Amino acid sequence: MLVADRVAQLYGQLPLGIAASFALIIVLAYGLRDSRQTWMVGTWAAMALVINVARGILWWSYQRGERGSSDAEQWMRWLAIGTLANGTVWGVLAGLFFHLQPAQENLFMLLILAGVLVGGIAMYAASWPLYALYGAPVILLFTYNLMAHELEALQALAVLVPVFYAACVGVAYRLNQLFLSGFRSQHAFRRLNTEYAALNKRLARQLEELSDARAQVEASGRKLTLFVEGSPLAVFELDPRGLALHTNPAAENLFGYAASELNGRAIAEFLFTPEQRIEIAARWREMLGSRRPVMLLGQPTRRRDGNAIVCEWSLTPLVNAEGRVISIIVQGSDITQQREAERLKQEFTSTLSHELRTPLTAVIGALQLVNSGALGVSGPEACEMTEIAERNSQRLLDLINDLLDLEKIESGKLPVALQPMPLDELLRESLVLNRAFADRFKVHLELLGAMSPARVYVDRRRMLQILTNLLSNAAKFSPEGGIVEVTLQDLGAGLRIAVHDRGPGIPADFHSKIFNRFAQADMSLTRKKGGTGLGLAICKRLTELMGGKIGYDDRPGGGTTFWVELPKYTAGSA
Repeated sequence: MLVADRVAQLYGQLPLGIAASFALIIVLAYGLRDSRQTWMVGTWAAMALVINVARGILWWSYQRGERGSSDAEQWMRWLAIGTLANGTVWGVLAGLFFHLQPAQENLFMLLILAGVLVGGIAMYAASWPLYALYGAPVILLFTYNLMAHELEALQALAVLVPVFYAACVGVAYRLNQLFLSGFRSQHAFRRLNTEYAALNKRLARQLEELSDARAQVEASGRKLTLFVEGSPLAVFELDPRGLALHTNPAAENLFGYAASELNGRAIAEFLFTPEQRIEIAARWREMLGSRRPVMLLGQPTRRRDGNAIVCEWSLTPLVNAEGRVISIIVQGSDITQQREAERLKQEFTSTLSHELRTPLTAVIGALQLVNSGALGVSGPEACEMTEIAERNSQRLLDLINDLLDLEKIESGKLPVALQPMPLDELLRESLVLNRAFADRFKVHLELLGAMSPARVYVDRRRMLQILTNLLSNAAKFSPEGGIVEVTLQDLGAGLRIAVHDRGPGIPADFHSKIFNRFAQADMSLTRKKGGTGLGLAICKRLTELMGGKIGYDDRPGGGTTFWVELPKYTAGSA
């Protein structure tokens, strides 16, 4: 890159050097017009003009040509040839004419040559080797002629001319170093300017991104503020010490305290008893240590008026990039009415158990006695009516039992006695127990494939309840004369029971509801076959209670496969 800069500097001064050369050639030709060697003067002047014209053509070519750093060396070589030719012209002048002229003309020529050497310093300051190449033929020929002159004074001058040349070369070298330093500074400045421009672009881009991020943060802040202020839940923002930073209107309405009363103070002192605060402080330290949300369920909470309500609290720490908790968002919801509703539901369940199921069992028993003929033979119409009454009473009892089971499961009060049991035996037993039910629908239950002897950790009664529900559903919805196939597959870590039927299948729009309460895909078919719509919901909850999972798949050619997967029992799994 420095070579290209030096070449540009040298070629930039070339037109001035060519013009000066033309002027000196004309002056010398005019001054030597009366010389005895006029033809030699003419020849020298013509040669000098041709060389300088060639140098002009070189300059013009450089202006029109490529100036890349890869071409700089070639342009420097061409310039060196032109420089040597130009120096040779002035050397020839000194060699041919100096000893042939009178003393006053020799002095004139000496001044001209000295000016040519000194002026060359400025012309070739960007490259001292070029200056040395330019002055060498002048000095060599001039020194030779001085030493060969008959005058002793000029011979003595021959010793000083090389010294003068060396001094000029030294000055050119020093100027060359200054030029190189300037070129390096210029390159450094350009590089810094480029880097500064790139830095400015990056800074502008980062400022724009920062502005966008700020706008997004402000928008998120406004949304969060609107959410907090309009939330129906009580929301507090607390610092890590538990002091309130912000209180939303819902919290003011729920607990009866103004935000100005709570902000800056520990809200636990207002809402909880001293005994509760000990437990809450432990959970608070746990949350700050783990930096994970904490739930406080069913906490009795005091209002300002002294009334107690039951609240459900969630504590969510806000953590910055350094992992430090900066604040905690606390949300509280009043679940007093929900708890009351659960209590009423439990009372309703208890009423069903004692006030409905017991007398209904007695009614079914009485109807069974009548239908068996133990109380005498009734007429055909009476028998038909009592059989209808018995079936519907049994259906009502099944519904009550299913509801009771489901409520017990969801409230966590259903007793489950888990023990290791061979699943293949349970499967065979369930087929025996449900074969009579399947015969009512003219459907055959068939066990296929090999039975794995592996055991599972289940409640025997609840497992038979699950299998009965699946087999009875498959039998009810299979066509008359159909076969319900039952398989037991060993999955390695667990066992899968699958019940395959050829029924109408499950509509696509009903897939997401199949395990919901009272879920029945085809109500007309369900009414005809019977059912409460609770069986699959109970199966799902019982299966999950015993650590398994339940699902279904559509069968190719029509029908459905319901399956239950249970983990195998191992000595350490109980």
